[in-house]
Amino acid sequence: MEKHHYLRVFIIMIVLSSCNMENKKITFEVYETSARGNKLTEITNFSSLENKAVITLKPEQTLQTITGFGGAFTESSAYLLNQLSQDNRNKILQAYFGKDGARYSLTRTHMNSCDFSLTNYSYTPVENDTTLEHFTIKEDMDDLIPMIKDALDVSEDGFKIFASPWTAVPWMKDNKKWVGGKLLPEYYDTWALFFSKYVDAYKKEGIDIWGFTVENEPHGNGNNWESMHFTPEEMTDFVQNHLGPKLEADGKGDLKILGYDQNREGLKEWVDVMYKDEASSKYYDGTAIHWYESTYDYFPEALQYAHKKAPDKYLIQTEACVDSEVPKWKDDAWYWSKEATDWGWDWAPEDQKHLHPKYVPVYRYARDIIGCLNNWVDGWVDWNMVLNKQGGPNWFKNWCVAPVIVDPETNDVYFTPIYYTLAHFSKYIRPNAKVIGLENSDEELMVTASQNPDGSIAIVIFNETVIPKSIHLILKDKSKDKSAEFSINPQAIQTIIIPNV
Repeated sequence: MEKHHYLRVFIIMIVLSSCNMENKKITFEVYETSARGNKLTEITNFSSLENKAVITLKPEQTLQTITGFGGAFTESSAYLLNQLSQDNRNKILQAYFGKDGARYSLTRTHMNSCDFSLTNYSYTPVENDTTLEHFTIKEDMDDLIPMIKDALDVSEDGFKIFASPWTAVPWMKDNKKWVGGKLLPEYYDTWALFFSKYVDAYKKEGIDIWGFTVENEPHGNGNNWESMHFTPEEMTDFVQNHLGPKLEADGKGDLKILGYDQNREGLKEWVDVMYKDEASSKYYDGTAIHWYESTYDYFPEALQYAHKKAPDKYLIQTEACVDSEVPKWKDDAWYWSKEATDWGWDWAPEDQKHLHPKYVPVYRYARDIIGCLNNWVDGWVDWNMVLNKQGGPNWFKNWCVAPVIVDPETNDVYFTPIYYTLAHFSKYIRPNAKVIGLENSDEELMVTASQNPDGSIAIVIFNETVIPKSIHLILKDKSKDKSAEFSINPQAIQTIIIPNV
């Protein structure tokens, strides 16, 4: 009997050990976009390769809270949607906002016209109308507002919208022009009222505004299209003494105000002024940034500095695109090739030329978003959602690339590889997710990870090399570590979902 007892105990121990071994394996899903042709394709067959990277997830180490990912509603995009068939219009909106699409959660739009408008216009056309009695958003009624409303109807989770002015109407500025110049101090209160009126007008159309950037690119844009200049001190004066108090007085104190809204090299100068003291910081909810300083550098030191200066405030990437390029039509290979250039390729100052080499469009997006997430950025917003084969319409002929390109003449739609690259983040990393700590043994891979509110973990891996790699994934757990084995193709982006951790 004693031998049988020991034998029974031994068998039970083997069974329990076997169960524990099974529990250590991670259940996961892998979705890949690659130069080989995968487009957010689920991958289930993996190779075991000599090149093996070890990625260790540390969910107990939580970093910033995600605000969202998305793109911009522009008049150009909205106008183009109205030129397409209803089926293709719906197809694009579903692709961006539907439950099976990219599920955009954070979006931008422009106040008054911008370069991606059909012409110059303002909501305040009557000169010297300081009380804005004639304020009107009629210019947005045909295209822009219908696009936003239709997107809201498509989105099951909803999304945040922040608005940005490129310029005040010329009669409020010192140079009396759409381009360049500064807002005259005697119109600071009128301009603050403009923001409040805008919120009310859009609210009347059933559209809630989440927040603002104070001014798109306050350093200007080389005197090309709509712009209005602020120094850090001037913008902070306007926010501290005019915009913030006005919104508060009008019962709109919950609207978010993001300062700066230009390239990252200027961050230190701006956050030092914006967050100088309690008074200057009071009405700023965060800092907005663009990526046009470089085609490859995401400026981690600047991002970290901005976070440390105001750790409890938003740090949101608010605009990015493949700029100064005519889109390549139905040529996926171009988006994976080192062919794109930007404005800096042609006329950046000599000491900045090195920041603007030719680049791979997909790489630029993947590298920048992962780099941002790993350096305290909590939101990332692309530029136009839809453009035509020319890279417009744009009244200044400032052609750019969008994730979705259309040909209204033939009613044709092209989802570029950039669309799928963005979806790797927006679809799977949801608002209020927490970026988590990780270790990555392979310097050739870029990796970021976030834990969603539902407990799932989304890991994004970017392999820009021409070598496939095996991945040994370790999930640190309080009771026991768990692991998974898979591989990533060359020139590929993967999102790995671990459900219900």
